[in-house]
Amino acid sequence: MSEMGDRTLDVATQIAAVLRDGGYPCAIIGAVALAVHGYPRATDDLDLGTLVRTAREWNEVAQRLRARGFEVHVAMPDAEDPLGGVITVNTADSDPVQVVNYFNPWNGLAPCGKAALDAAVHDVLPGLAVVDVPHLVALKLYAGGRKSALDVLELLARQGVKAFEEARAVCRTVGLGAEFDALFPPAE
Repeated sequence: MSEMGDRTLDVATQIAAVLRDGGYPCAIIGAVALAVHGYPRATDDLDLGTLVRTAREWNEVAQRLRARGFEVHVAMPDAEDPLGGVITVNTADSDPVQVVNYFNPWNGLAPCGKAALDAAVHDVLPGLAVVDVPHLVALKLYAGGRKSALDVLELLARQGVKAFEEARAVCRTVGLGAEFDALFPPAE
């Protein structure tokens, strides 16, 4: 995050409160979660993961955020999108906060998203939960791409064997075992 980091965390805390008040789980994912777990890298935003089941509810979350004075952009999913949409919240004095939905009304729940939110560690940062290392690995593999693969390699290089084995187990549980094994081929 930029020098506006404290204000960005404040905005994220307000967004998390709106989500929790609506009955939706949420936790920090992405680069800020990587930093919390010992792999800091540059980022210009903060990502929150959540599970919102309908387009109507997704739009209601956006309306509640607008009512708090935030500038809000809503991206709705289509049937080909693995995510259930993204809400980007902008303010003049913070970095953007993106809310990533792991429930797409067209094709259902992303198991890695639900598992990550269920296992998130609460109040790591005041008022904010953060996804743990094994589930963060799964989310990165779910996102796909070279940057996410590099994030996984760097994150796990900073963790112990236990975290590596836990990440392998979580990835297999949520259907991402092949993606994990592609990065870390099992010994024969």
